[in-house]
Amino acid sequence: MSDIFDFLFGQYKGYSTLDTTLEIIAVIFGFLSVWFSKQNKNWVFPTGMISTSIFVYLLLKWELLGDMMINAYYFIMSIYGWYIWTNKIDETHVTPISKTTKKEKITSIFIFLGTLIFVYLVYIKFDKWTSWVAYVDTFTTGIFFVGMWLMAKRKIENWIFWIIGDIISIPLYFYKGFTFTSIQYLGFTFIAIFGYLAWKKNFYNNQLTS
Repeated sequence: MSDIFDFLFGQYKGYSTLDTTLEIIAVIFGFLSVWFSKQNKNWVFPTGMISTSIFVYLLLKWELLGDMMINAYYFIMSIYGWYIWTNKIDETHVTPISKTTKKEKITSIFIFLGTLIFVYLVYIKFDKWTSWVAYVDTFTTGIFFVGMWLMAKRKIENWIFWIIGDIISIPLYFYKGFTFTSIQYLGFTFIAIFGYLAWKKNFYNNQLTS
């Protein structure tokens, strides 16, 4: 049992109690944020902002630049998404769940490619393009940037990007030594799958009643 515990959490021996506590708090609020997103509730944004602000601090400290930029971007897009989700399109209705348009798909491609280039340049600037982790980190950053943008616009397809990015992040964060965060992404994967199904059902129900 102790060997399993050391395998999963041994890396935390070198961390301060404050950093470990902050990571756990960020994980909890991260779970809440994804859960509220699945439920199509506006609370996804304030809870997400708490989680991402903590992760920006921790990831900057741990020199994980791509991950840090993901969370900084999440924080900014949460403000935008909060506005979109609460903005009324008429006297009684707010922005509904919808499918991605052709124009938005093209924009998604540009966001993904632009993110890859930007994160690569940041890694080169700080001389951190030194291992395969940087490649994977850059790729997942692009995926998550698109996913967050689509979620802020309340598009069903955002969940597909979250599922792909979450699955990649599970072993990536464990390899980096952040077990709690790895477990968080495992939970995110399951929630994202159910979130996709719930949003899809919501969309088609609205189509039938409109």
